[in-house]
Amino acid sequence: MQPIEFQDPTEATHWQAVNDDVMGGVSHSDFQVEDGKGVFHGELSLENGGGFASVRRAPHSPLQQALAVAGGVRLRVSGDGRSYQLRLKSHDLDNSSAYRARFTPKVDAWETIDLPWQAFEAVCRGRLLSDAPALDPARIQQVGFLIADRRAGAFRLEVACIEALNSH
Repeated sequence: MQPIEFQDPTEATHWQAVNDDVMGGVSHSDFQVEDGKGVFHGELSLENGGGFASVRRAPHSPLQQALAVAGGVRLRVSGDGRSYQLRLKSHDLDNSSAYRARFTPKVDAWETIDLPWQAFEAVCRGRLLSDAPALDPARIQQVGFLIADRRAGAFRLEVACIEALNSH
């Protein structure tokens, strides 16, 4: 099993920002690799009906295979007091939908957060999808982070590792 780690600075090139400017908002975000960790950071704005910022990447093949037989996702993160979402895009949902699990990491302290598959719910633009299929981990095509906590201002989430959570 090979997790997503951030020892290689080129890891940042695999991440793509998708912010509320797709619907007229003015939030912005970026993903960088600094000192062996991934950093999702930016500025959340509630102007023009906005209020979210996100980054995503396709999981590399070894992680995809590990997730298919895992019990969930394990994160090693350090936060800023704000709430985030781990978002999983799947072939089973349309492009504007994803499975999300919310988490609020400790401020300026590294923490391991386990998100079992049951913690994920299907959403479309922040609304729950009651008729969506259950998350099939074998069909995950993207992993990402999103912030949409209705609080304008700077944010920073540091990520040391994203890996499959052993189901044993």
